[in-house]
Amino acid sequence: MKIGLARQNAAAWVTTNARKEEGYLGAYFSGSTVGRSDQDSLPVGSDIDVVVVREGEEAPPKPGKIRFRDTLIEITYVSSKQLDSAEHLLKSYHLAGSFRFNTIIDDPTGGLRRLQEQVSKHFAEKKWVRQRCEEARVRAETGLRSLNPDAPLYERVTSWLFPTGVMTHVILVAALRNPTVRLRYLAARKVLAEYGYDDFYPRLLALLGCEDWTAELVEHHLAGLEHTFDAAAAAARAPFFFSSDITPEARCIVIDGSRELISAGDHREAVFWIVATYARCQQILAVDAPEEVRRLFEPAFHEILADLGLDSHGDMVRRSEEAMRMMPELWQIAEEIMRANPEVME
Repeated sequence: MKIGLARQNAAAWVTTNARKEEGYLGAYFSGSTVGRSDQDSLPVGSDIDVVVVREGEEAPPKPGKIRFRDTLIEITYVSSKQLDSAEHLLKSYHLAGSFRFNTIIDDPTGGLRRLQEQVSKHFAEKKWVRQRCEEARVRAETGLRSLNPDAPLYERVTSWLFPTGVMTHVILVAALRNPTVRLRYLAARKVLAEYGYDDFYPRLLALLGCEDWTAELVEHHLAGLEHTFDAAAAAARAPFFFSSDITPEARCIVIDGSRELISAGDHREAVFWIVATYARCQQILAVDAPEEVRRLFEPAFHEILADLGLDSHGDMVRRSEEAMRMMPELWQIAEEIMRANPEVME
């Protein structure tokens, strides 16, 4: 499917559904397709991200992934308070990128258009780029310092994994690239190579523990995840913020998307999202599945962690400490990318 057609279908969903909601103020595109041409093909394992703006202090829980007119759409809500000023957006590395380009789907009040014009004008100014990089760095450091030894294993894995992955966002934000979620390591590898820091990338993979993994090993763990995913999707009842990621409709993103990366020779870049999804599936099974089902799928989860070198909580702590020691060098590289990037303005 072409991205343009996917956008048309997403806009039709907004017209058919979001516009009718109380407090609706508009909608815009976000995510990995921002800045892409309508003529580009929607990559395997990708959806169309739509952000719906709702009036108020806080946004409702996101509906997540839905299928509409054969298009997988990720729906997220933001509150009008989150978009209260261009300055607030320019500081936010998650929000600013959607306003760098004209991503607006619907803007009944004209407020989104005014914000987009202001943010796009100042987006590449170094002071804002640095603040967004700083936000990503602080998020990584805060998460790495917050591991709870008493939490269930799946929570400890998630608490270690995501802040480790945010280190790639520091690099991507410095280069004015989209801080993508699933493909963050692939995107960071390309940026580091472009700016002459190829040697740093294997060290980011080493923090995950997959720098020496083969395609066959990643395929083996993906097969294990496939069975776990199907069991978790069938058992799921309790609501989690990621619930719509573990459904039959969303299966293509992690399973087909990861297999596509493996086929392209980017098998190590698939590991982050495979592990993240494994942990989320374990959480669903812990809450919603009978004990005999949970036990059936625990060995595969323990196996992938062992292959990452994470046999104990202490291993995660040591890996987090190693990441913290790398932060000064990571920040130096981000600063140098900002200086070398011709798009970044003083």
